Amino acid sequence: MNMDKKKKVLVWMSGGVDSAVSAYLLLQQWYEVVAGFMKNYADESNPNCHTREDRDMAIKVAQHLGIKTFVIFDFREEYDQKIIQYIYDGYLAGLTPNPDVLCNSEIKFKLFLEKAMELGCDFVATGHYAQLEKTGEMVKLLRWVDETKDQSYFLAWLNQYQLNHSLFPIGGMLKSEVRALATEIWLPNADRKDSQWLCFIWKVPMVDFLKKALPVKQGEIVDQTGKKLGYHDGAWFYTIGQRHGIKLHQQYYVVSTDVKKNIVVVDTKEQAELSRNFLFVEQWHWIGEELAFPLKCEVKIRYRQQPHNALLTSDGDGRIKILCEEEQRAIAPGQVVAAYLGQELIGSGIIVE
Repeated sequence: MNMDKKKKVLVWMSGGVDSAVSAYLLLQQWYEVVAGFMKNYADESNPNCHTREDRDMAIKVAQHLGIKTFVIFDFREEYDQKIIQYIYDGYLAGLTPNPDVLCNSEIKFKLFLEKAMELGCDFVATGHYAQLEKTGEMVKLLRWVDETKDQSYFLAWLNQYQLNHSLFPIGGMLKSEVRALATEIWLPNADRKDSQWLCFIWKVPMVDFLKKALPVKQGEIVDQTGKKLGYHDGAWFYTIGQRHGIKLHQQYYVVSTDVKKNIVVVDTKEQAELSRNFLFVEQWHWIGEELAFPLKCEVKIRYRQQPHNALLTSDGDGRIKILCEEEQRAIAPGQVVAAYLGQELIGSGIIVE
């Protein structure tokens, strides 16, 4: 790197250890680092909303690392319009939306990136566990070194402009190595637990979150023969494959929902028709080079899943059929499918059937 002209990077400081170590590594690589915190969601009435706690920790980390510039961006209005409303609209329509994927493409790597450019930065950096590989004018998005916690899936809607201006400093490190380095450099959040909750909404049960905007309306729970088994508070509160929150005398799983008729169809695990080896997606997005169909690759239909071999074919009208070698359980319309060739994430789409 040219020492006479440092590259400038805006690091998303979330309050977590991953972004903290990312900022440290960039400082060691002689980047000019600006710390940024995004205020996207805040619920002062909920003790489990950690926005203020995260902000305070991010400031403490920046001070510890000697980062002189710390900027707080208030994206609450944009987040409410783009992400929160997307969640409500999706569930009300009987879908299972993926707000984390949308949050990355519309907030972290769009609004945050725009602010970075306004500040004269060359890049944004985050603590995502994924890797980037520059090949000519193209940037490849690669899986993380530990596939059990690879986060490339959440980045499946990013484009080349966003990837060209992004850095993932810990993409080549194991989580244990990140924790060890955080302890070694005395980061104040070295032992802080990772977030396991919905993007910026934290430890709030999804059904409680949805009930803030969606109506509570009693409807019937039936089996696949139409036999009434009980009642629910609204079909839009349930997702395919769900087994918790079904108040019946034995264990049942959600097979399907009908939000127009307000009916939830369930069955026992032994009988439930929750698995099949095909699905259909729309709104297909190529991350880099556009490839030809039919296409043999690997796919993931959810984050915590190992990729499975599949064949992708197109009907020529924007609808892609995915035929998997192995049956997939609980295929939920609204969720994101990510497609891989080897380690590279090449494209994605939204499940419609």
